[in-house]
Amino acid sequence: MAVVSANRLELLQIADAVAREKTIDRGIVIAAMEDAIAKAARSRYGAETDIHAEINPRTGELRLARHLLVVEQVDNPAVEIDLVGARRLNPAAQIGDSIADTLPPFDFGRIAAQSAKQVIVQKVREAERDRQYEEFKDRIGEIVNGAVKRVEYGNVVVDLGRGEASLRRDELLPREVFKTGDRIRAYVYDVRREQRGPQIFLSRTHPHFMAKLFAQEVPEIYDGIVEIKSVARDPGSRAKIAVTSRDSSVDPVGACVGMRGSRVQAVVNELQGEKIDIIPWSDDVATFIVNALAPAEVVKVVLDEDRERIEVVVPDAQLSLAIGRRGQNVRLASQLTGWDIDIMTEAEESERRQKDFAERTTMFAEALDLDEMMGQLLASEGFASVEEIAYVPLNELASIEGFDEDTAQELQNRALAHLAQVEATFDERRKALGVEDALREVPGVTSPMLVAFGENDIKTVEDLAGCATDDLVGWTERKDGEVVRVAGALEGFELSREAAEALVMQARVMAGWITAEELAGPVDDEAGEVETAEADESQA
Repeated sequence: MAVVSANRLELLQIADAVAREKTIDRGIVIAAMEDAIAKAARSRYGAETDIHAEINPRTGELRLARHLLVVEQVDNPAVEIDLVGARRLNPAAQIGDSIADTLPPFDFGRIAAQSAKQVIVQKVREAERDRQYEEFKDRIGEIVNGAVKRVEYGNVVVDLGRGEASLRRDELLPREVFKTGDRIRAYVYDVRREQRGPQIFLSRTHPHFMAKLFAQEVPEIYDGIVEIKSVARDPGSRAKIAVTSRDSSVDPVGACVGMRGSRVQAVVNELQGEKIDIIPWSDDVATFIVNALAPAEVVKVVLDEDRERIEVVVPDAQLSLAIGRRGQNVRLASQLTGWDIDIMTEAEESERRQKDFAERTTMFAEALDLDEMMGQLLASEGFASVEEIAYVPLNELASIEGFDEDTAQELQNRALAHLAQVEATFDERRKALGVEDALREVPGVTSPMLVAFGENDIKTVEDLAGCATDDLVGWTERKDGEVVRVAGALEGFELSREAAEALVMQARVMAGWITAEELAGPVDDEAGEVETAEADESQA
């Protein structure tokens, strides 16, 4: 074994050569040699012996020493020494001290040398893995260039020069084929420290890969003048990218397109012809969504901010364009904006409005005992429910053309009587189902909800407190390869997950499972800091 039998200068030359080849610190290689020599020495002096090897990094001189603990009575001579023997080596030795007893140099046998070599190889390999991990963990989110080293079952192993990376088949663009030796550009989306060494994962389908490509091609993005707000991709087919400019004199879309499309074409070529729509970003959600649906024209939008849904009305001839092939255009627009988008034609919207108008007219006529003309009048004024008529300020009803104050008062009296009757019906049904009175005291719970609770065997405050949010609003799961919707107890109430969670938490407060203060959380930053500090102490 060259390392452990070499002379002083050869030791340092070997350390320098290994450090250069593996691009690791020279001190790590010397430390590995010291460990290997110490292990080889223990095979001669005994496995229990605490032997330390030290190589002078300047001269290469090797010093072997056996460390012994100074004790009153020696039980194990391999690691202990009495006070008399210790003071022969060091006159100042005391009980409990550690004494270094220098050992004479010796020639290592073949077995000891082989063992030492394994230690050095292992230590150097670990150091190389640590170096790779430390180098690449800070490069997540960057584009790297490499050469294809090999292809295994469609997965590409990429040589990055100072490490290897994996590009899985599902992270490649469709119909994209690489051969050994091909140059490749990809996005680093994850780096993990694993037993077999650092695993670097690359992607060419990640949305940020396209964003980084634009940053390389468009100086305004690199300089921070133009900002990429969001990206949505159907890899290999089509993509949408939303951009905005911090400088009013710079057109963000024009900057990304470039002279005669040169900049965007460079990105398209890298992405194997993927079509890219560059969208101007806007603070106004409706404007942004209209832009995102380009090239389709939009006639009208209706926002539902609570549910983050938007209804978009397009001309009849534009419907297929707005939806796109297999729903691609509307799906990408939804991903880009973060809103669920419902698209309908003008004819469908007109038909729905007429249907809603007829339903509201019938509802008012039946609930308030009115003729059809009076019901139509209330529906045309924008009233959508009996509750609105019951609790709207009296002067708003009286101001409707053809109404006076007496008519308005009579309408409100009828509306209140109808609501009381409905409430009594629900309450009777609730009692028949065995739902306890205390459950109606939970903030946010209505009489129709109580009936729904009873029908789903939620009959006490404790029952509601023990529910999960999914139990109320439902969930989706995959069965036999198909996504199946499972209804919750409050299906049809159009309750958001946040509102459902609030109902459950309020029930837990009433049940005594948590306090109102715990539900409210810290009231200020100082309280939050105290709470965090207490949590840290408890973990420690």
